[in-house]
Amino acid sequence: MKLFGTDGVRGKAGEYLDAITVLKLAKAAGIYFKKYSTTKKILVGKDTRRSGYMIENALVSGLTSVGYNVIQIGPMPTPAIAYLTESMRCDAGIMISASHNPFEDNGIKFFNNHGDKLGIESEAEIEKIFHNDDLLQAEEATGRNIGSSKRIDDVIGRYIVSIKSSFPHDLALNGIRVVLDCANGAAYKVAPTILDELGADVITVNNKPNGYNINESCGALHPEEVCNLVKEYRADIGIALDGDADRLVVVDEEGEVVDGDKLLGALALFLKNEKMLKGDACVATVMSNKALEDFLAIHKIGLIRANVGDKYVLDEMKKNGVNFGGEQSGHIIFSDVAKTGDGLASALQVLALILRSGKKASEVLNPFELYPQKLVNVKVLEKKPLNEIDGLEDILKGIREKGIRELIRYSGTENKIRLLLEGKDKKEVEKSMKELESFIKKVL
Repeated sequence: MKLFGTDGVRGKAGEYLDAITVLKLAKAAGIYFKKYSTTKKILVGKDTRRSGYMIENALVSGLTSVGYNVIQIGPMPTPAIAYLTESMRCDAGIMISASHNPFEDNGIKFFNNHGDKLGIESEAEIEKIFHNDDLLQAEEATGRNIGSSKRIDDVIGRYIVSIKSSFPHDLALNGIRVVLDCANGAAYKVAPTILDELGADVITVNNKPNGYNINESCGALHPEEVCNLVKEYRADIGIALDGDADRLVVVDEEGEVVDGDKLLGALALFLKNEKMLKGDACVATVMSNKALEDFLAIHKIGLIRANVGDKYVLDEMKKNGVNFGGEQSGHIIFSDVAKTGDGLASALQVLALILRSGKKASEVLNPFELYPQKLVNVKVLEKKPLNEIDGLEDILKGIREKGIRELIRYSGTENKIRLLLEGKDKKEVEKSMKELESFIKKVL
């Protein structure tokens, strides 16, 4: 049984993630973290899914059974868990969330004592322990060595202070009207409080979670309501978060969703102008539009590409001494402020950019035009390594010579290959895609 995916362990609650599996996973994680322990404390937070109660209790049982003391803080954003794990001197942090997935799913994300997501090697070690029944049994604590658990309800203030301090002290949100969509998720208390305390006129929606309505036709995945409300209330900006608030979608004052790559470009330039961009570069993923790369180059900002996933973006940021990066999907990382994508921290930087510029959101967040892209998914019989497909490199060479960027990768969950072509000439992109798609269908 393979546990870890691209972002922790995720699946349908009660089926893939049942209580017994979670209990066993908690024991395995506890055994792993004990090797590096300094405080014997682990922090546990969650989003607003009903299944969070089951999973939280199973985690606590597993962790205490191997000697860990657990601090439960209830519904909090994923980036808050990363921050508080380090701030409260815990050996590790655990977030119970399936992010933008529907309420039936849930997930478990692990953070080390520095608030960083675990690397592939650490995940593999936990998985190895998970499958070692003898070790799991041998590490069972007894007597005074069994761990304890306590719930703390006042840590929300620490996170609020941390995020507010990232907003420029010479600016205020007085007179700025914001439509805020909390996705009935983990930020339903924190997000409105932060914006209100900074002086914004906040119109908050989807902040009444009932365990089942997280991400349901709302939030970052469904920003249509925010678009309509921005126009209805003549707001300056709309902010849509996802279920665990690590993702941000911005809507301008005209009710239009701001493209993720344009947002990254505008923020990178803002940081450079403010002399806050380290390394004169930012990190984006292989999915980002080449127009972003060209725009940044004009302003002498480098673009470093990472694999899809915010932890891979952060890895490249660390390797290259860069403090800003993100994904076009809305995971934006300001590493001077947060250890992972943080929708609220990112939203405050967007607001700071708008205030500094003195322009409307539609002007300042639309700094360049995207190049035409064509994405095609093709069903395949086998996932043959790309470098073993005869003739593929010749076709790709011809495509590159036309000034077209290509990205070819297999789906991680389905028997499909994803073909992405991108270039300035839309007709050439479409023509090249027909050739590439035809070739792939023949060989796979």
